[in-house]
Amino acid sequence: MALTEKQKMIAGEIYNARDEELVQDRRKNTLQLAQFNSSTDDNERLELAHKIFGSFGKGSFVNPTFRCDYGYQIFLGEHVEINYDCCFLDIAKITIGNNTFFGPNVHLYTVNHPLDPTERRKGIEFGKEIKIGDDCWIGGCVVICPGVTIGNGVTIGAGSIVTKDIPDYSLAVGSPAKVIKTIIPT
Repeated sequence: MALTEKQKMIAGEIYNARDEELVQDRRKNTLQLAQFNSSTDDNERLELAHKIFGSFGKGSFVNPTFRCDYGYQIFLGEHVEINYDCCFLDIAKITIGNNTFFGPNVHLYTVNHPLDPTERRKGIEFGKEIKIGDDCWIGGCVVICPGVTIGNGVTIGAGSIVTKDIPDYSLAVGSPAKVIKTIIPT
């Protein structure tokens, strides 16, 4: 039996983003995010977070305005804090470890597009998973590109563009981000 476009997307295969099921999933998520971002009731926001995200760990918090494609591809550990105006394009899985913090305006991009414009016009795309470990600090205005893994205890300096994996206990900065220091935990 052939896979649906949604199954292809979740499996990390090339798929058509214009598929009706995926369009409906994005519309549903847009409505839930509008409610989530406008609510001032902590209990309502927590209830919505459990509907939006693939998992939402204990003690985690997301400031408005948060944006994502689907939500169900984002998995937050415990005590994750996401600051204002972050955007996580989650056509592939995004996994975030415990006690990880995001500054404002951080963008995570799992989506990738064909280089051939003829293919792009057809709505064809594919994704690569992003993994972020425990105890990380991702500074404001950081961009993390498709397929990147960030280890445990990593700090990414504000404004950095992360295009390659970053090993555990590193400080990385720049565009593209480069490790400039090893962090020795106390």
